Amino acid sequence: MKFIHTADWHLGKLVQGVYMTDDQRFALEQLLEAVERERPDAVVIAGDLYDRAVPPTEAVELLDETLSRLVIGLDTPVIAVAGNHDSPDRIRFGSRLMAGRGLHLAGRYDPDAEPVRLRDGHGEVHFHLLPYCDPSVVRLALGDESIRTHDDAMRAAAARLAERLDPAARHVLVGHAFVTPGGRPQDNTSDSERPLSIGGAEHVDARHFDPFHYAALGHLHQAHWVGRESVRYAGSPLKYSISEERHRKGWLVVELGADGEASVEQRLLEPRRDMRRVSGYIRDIEATKERSDDYVFVTLLDDNPVLFPMEKVRAAYPNALHVERRPLAPPAAAGDGPASAADRGGARRATDPASLFEGFYREVRGTELSESKKRLFQEVCGRVLGGEEAAG
Repeated sequence: MKFIHTADWHLGKLVQGVYMTDDQRFALEQLLEAVERERPDAVVIAGDLYDRAVPPTEAVELLDETLSRLVIGLDTPVIAVAGNHDSPDRIRFGSRLMAGRGLHLAGRYDPDAEPVRLRDGHGEVHFHLLPYCDPSVVRLALGDESIRTHDDAMRAAAARLAERLDPAARHVLVGHAFVTPGGRPQDNTSDSERPLSIGGAEHVDARHFDPFHYAALGHLHQAHWVGRESVRYAGSPLKYSISEERHRKGWLVVELGADGEASVEQRLLEPRRDMRRVSGYIRDIEATKERSDDYVFVTLLDDNPVLFPMEKVRAAYPNALHVERRPLAPPAAAGDGPASAADRGGARRATDPASLFEGFYREVRGTELSESKKRLFQEVCGRVLGGEEAAG
């Protein structure tokens, strides 16, 4: 059995005020070409098809077009669950009607849901769908008041599935959760992933998936395995924040052998535009002969303020998303603790404007005011004060 594992499309995503729909269409076109070329038995989407519960019209149209081409045009079953960004009711609308055609969508947790059954030359493969759900939903559905955390909820839901597994079949779980080894907090996320809860209560133990031959997961945007190589995140198809700059984006091709042993290969996507960092002085950026359409986050190294920085940066990088100046160095310590504080306090209490400015510059910039800048300040300050006296 060969299937494609993908997740976290986040259709309708808005990054720094820019809709990513055209980039998403470009990526999904490559996925469709891969399905036509590789002829998998199914495509699995492990949640977060949309970026928000009420997606923009363009995102709805893109999903409709993509699913139609997969299921109808390429005659490939699609098995998908809702993620924490999706609206469960919107995802599951018409699911019973569409299941007969090969589109299997699970929006809400159903403890009595039947698996999606596919068959190959070695027998049946059962896909068990566990959409994202708050612990309170599982607690109510199972009538178990001990369920308080996401780990509690996944333990109970997976155990209920495990009780009914057909030993003659191979089993794939499709879920959406923050899964880590042992359910311990782990920094394996990015800025574009919405926290599932406050503190460590969102983490789920990978061992809950031990009864299954493969666990197709969504939520974390970097492709990786957890605990064992058959518990996998496919990652998102595109970079959705600069914290994902070094991620290698794509999808996974999974093949289940006769005994359920899973072999996994990652296929990489070629993005329409990359997302990356650029740093340099504004004069060098303006003079560069590199004109790139990438989404760039620019850090300016200039000591002095830059007027209209975004307009200047976009001369070379028209799709620049963010411009910032490098963090200022901490104030240079002329002495130890109290002595330095006393020095700075004395500078602030000085009545001479030049001394006040010199002390302010030292605290903010962390360096001494140069003689040229000091003379310039005195000259300008003298003109201003002289003008006020003349007006008086």
